[in-house]
Amino acid sequence: MSFEKDDRRAPRVGTVKEVTSLSNPIIKDIRALSQKKHREETGTFMAEGLKLVIDALELNWSIRTLIYAKAAKGKAPVEKVAAKTVASGGLVLEVSEKVLSAITRRDNPQMVVGVFESHYRPLGDIRPKENETYVALDRVRDPGNLGTIIRTADAAGAAGVILVGETTDPFSIETVRATMGSVFALPVSRAEPRAFLDWAKNSGAEIVATHLAGSVDYRTIDYSKKPVVLLMGNEQQGLPAELADGAGRLARIPQQGRADSLNLAVATGVMLYEARRHLLSLDPPEAGQ
Repeated sequence: MSFEKDDRRAPRVGTVKEVTSLSNPIIKDIRALSQKKHREETGTFMAEGLKLVIDALELNWSIRTLIYAKAAKGKAPVEKVAAKTVASGGLVLEVSEKVLSAITRRDNPQMVVGVFESHYRPLGDIRPKENETYVALDRVRDPGNLGTIIRTADAAGAAGVILVGETTDPFSIETVRATMGSVFALPVSRAEPRAFLDWAKNSGAEIVATHLAGSVDYRTIDYSKKPVVLLMGNEQQGLPAELADGAGRLARIPQQGRADSLNLAVATGVMLYEARRHLLSLDPPEAGQ
């Protein structure tokens, strides 16, 4: 983040700075995080809402800046996250509702926004283990789809999401919003198609791809023998031949109605819950698991 050059006006770590102007350079930098280019240049992104900020801090994500509305001042949960931000060397801003609306691009914004350091898990660090399930997404385009898939994968107990090729940004405010905080709980990796195929070949996992040419009913596959990577195609074009050829199984979800396809997030959810059906129970997990 860039600060004012005048040291008398520059915020200091351990203090709360009050900001009411949209022309403030810190606010300009934060607003610029709506652009993918700026997020990648700074290695930071925004998370909107007190729950998401609390989740991120509890999962040890590094916070750069905490922004809260004046109306939230003095509320115990807000004071707590502010103290954590200061303790970790971050900046705390108290802003007007006008500024908060401009930052979040919403008329009725959440009262708290956090700016965090983005983090991808290197694909080479992933060594699939027994009972682990990963979701690999080819060129996913829609932030809502990606956010919903990350949230669903988290709920189903998947071990991670792998983005293949040029995809939408998992750290855009729209995607983060759609994950409902699961982006902080579930590791996200990224790779070019060739690198993904090389990794998949040596991963020891069963690569199950959904494909219109698939001849295998997804419900007949035994997902319990090996770790599983569910490979899902682009919303409009499906999987390219290069990726389909690298899969061990080409599966299809049967359909009966007039609709000729499923939404990507829905299809991924269907596949995830089938792949992990033998591992899921309504009984709460035992302590330590």
